[in-house]
Amino acid sequence: MTQICSRIEAVFRERGPKGQLAFMPFIAAGDPDLPRTAELLKALAGAGADLIELGFPYSDPIADGPVIQASYTRALAQKTTVDGIFEMVQSLKEDSMPPLVAMVSYAIIFRHGTDRFIEQASQAGFSGFIVPDLPTEEASELAPQMQAAGLDLIQLLAPTTTSERTKSIVAHSSGFIYCIAVSGTTGERDQVAGELIEQLKSLKEKTETPLAVGFGIGKPEHLDPLRGVADGAIVGSAIVKHLQQLSDGGKTFEEILHEIEVFASSMAEAAHRE
Repeated sequence: MTQICSRIEAVFRERGPKGQLAFMPFIAAGDPDLPRTAELLKALAGAGADLIELGFPYSDPIADGPVIQASYTRALAQKTTVDGIFEMVQSLKEDSMPPLVAMVSYAIIFRHGTDRFIEQASQAGFSGFIVPDLPTEEASELAPQMQAAGLDLIQLLAPTTTSERTKSIVAHSSGFIYCIAVSGTTGERDQVAGELIEQLKSLKEKTETPLAVGFGIGKPEHLDPLRGVADGAIVGSAIVKHLQQLSDGGKTFEEILHEIEVFASSMAEAAHRE
């Protein structure tokens, strides 16, 4: 029986043979509010994003640095809800969006109701979940449920992940594996660590699932060392930090939206270089 290629896998299959990286920007849903999150999603799609990671704001985020934590705090102050996020995403279904990936705490999924969350996410138009606090045992149960709904379960792999846990993550991940570039929290860094490159090379020998790198990727020059060892690049804090200017009162949303479009275009151009 031939397995159907998911929307997420299709992106990597298109970029990979050309020697290109898939570009995946991150923003938090509800920052500055849900209507303007929809505008940001459309702008990122227009700037060349291959996939977009949308964070579900959480009061106790896992491994997120100060920039993304502040973004979640602003979103929660706007009374952003799970149902509101699903309604906003559903409203974009006619806009030819790239695959949307939810970055969501397992605590949110569990509290909302796992079956209900998966069904609503699928109906809204999400293509997969990244669940940073998902225990290995729960992943083995959640993965088949999500697969049945046509969704990918993407798991995080850190530089400190043990070989035993790596096997489990590889076994239960689909779409891509989120490879954390450095130990610690999200945020911009000056360069890509050599240890990461070695880890990516080792992973390539263990799995055919695409590898996307996040945490600290924030400049076009960060992408060159990833070519040939990774399949995608995830950019979060470097985009989200622009929205801080809105709450500081320094710039209008239109000015910030333009800045984000210019930056995202530069990252997409670098990622898609052959």
